[in-house]
Amino acid sequence: MFEGLTGRLGDIFTKLRGRGALSEDDVVAALREVRIALLEADVALPVVKDFIAKVRERAVGHDVLRSITPGQQVIKIVHDCLVEMLGEANETLNLNAVPPVPILMVGLQGSGKTTTTGKIAKRLLERENKRVLMASLDVHRPAAQEQLRVLGEQANVPTLPIVPGETPVQIAQRAMRVGRAEGYDVVMLDTAGRLAIDDVLMAEVAAVRDATNPVETLLVADAMTGQDAVNVAKAFDEKVGLTGIVLTRIDGDARGGAALSMRAVTGKPIKLLGVGERLDALEPFHPERLAGRVLGMGDVVSLVERAAENIDREEAEKLAKKLEKGSFDLDDFASQLKQMGKMGGLGGIMGMLPGMGKIKDQLKNANIDDKMLLRQQAIISSMTRLERKNTKLLNGSRRRRIALGSGTDVADVNRLLKQFLQMQDMMKKMQKMGKKGFMRSLAGKLPPGMMPPGGLR
Repeated sequence: MFEGLTGRLGDIFTKLRGRGALSEDDVVAALREVRIALLEADVALPVVKDFIAKVRERAVGHDVLRSITPGQQVIKIVHDCLVEMLGEANETLNLNAVPPVPILMVGLQGSGKTTTTGKIAKRLLERENKRVLMASLDVHRPAAQEQLRVLGEQANVPTLPIVPGETPVQIAQRAMRVGRAEGYDVVMLDTAGRLAIDDVLMAEVAAVRDATNPVETLLVADAMTGQDAVNVAKAFDEKVGLTGIVLTRIDGDARGGAALSMRAVTGKPIKLLGVGERLDALEPFHPERLAGRVLGMGDVVSLVERAAENIDREEAEKLAKKLEKGSFDLDDFASQLKQMGKMGGLGGIMGMLPGMGKIKDQLKNANIDDKMLLRQQAIISSMTRLERKNTKLLNGSRRRRIALGSGTDVADVNRLLKQFLQMQDMMKKMQKMGKKGFMRSLAGKLPPGMMPPGGLR
């Protein structure tokens, strides 16, 4: 997300940092470039105007221009204004009501509404220990109700039994009755969508709202639709009344203007972000962290949280002991590839690390992506247990067999083995030199900004 915008802003701020002193004209010229970058990223024009005006007012002051690091000061002001625009603090789902708490899911067709319903239900079940019932109110789209039922099975969340011929309001009322009778904490109501806003859709959603009095009415909006997502949010808020927004396909949106515009235009908080297709690919929205990503500062806090959720501690400790002994094999390599996939893949991890924009471009040019990681897993899976333990067994005929079994080329197998042997050599050096000595030897070879936090200790 925000790859284009982050790259543009990074170039602008690099110029500012490179100057020992800044004049008012320098700041105005830089903000003119920021304004163009935001508009090209699909941020709404009124939002851009307000944002630039706030930054200019704070950045051209005497204290900033005469400070020791004026460039850094301007960047901090841009960061703070971004946080203000995005909402300043994370707002969680409001479940403070007599159960069952009704949550109304609204949005256009294709925005990911039904999948997001399943994701939220799974999150409430696993993170907050809530008993959740899901009900599909979509009687228009073929198999929509069946889709939610399948998602419920995958998430281990019950769904309301389908009764043909019921209207959306009747389904919603039955869901609330079942929720009360069977002691559910939350009832999620997945309404129908349309390809575009229309009066029939709004009347149907309003009728369900009146019948159930939802505590939360969440709009599910596709971030990749840009300004259309903002217009949809305004329409739903005016006709139905929203309490929050869930932005989906954040992982696939290189511009990100919808995320930056939504709160400022509607006044409604973005509560959650859909960051992938898996049912656990849902994150709380933290304005400060998102501002950091936009400005290329990374989001190490979210990365650590994601690692804590997805990495098996026992497995990690076993691997650490093996690394200390220098006995790293292809099974361990495959385990690392799987853990990386759970954490959102290479792209998801890189996007959260500070100053990784240019390196991400280099990886793209080298065709190093998540598909490559899947190919590598397939190659390792096609090896025998002995081959994974001892790569010296992998002669030409065995490599051809592995390539055929994994649907890859021999060149792919050779590339994987070369990477693995390089990593194995690195582990052996680390064991001989100790952690401090190894990091010192690595320091001169790393790109600027790539040293670990705290440097060499």
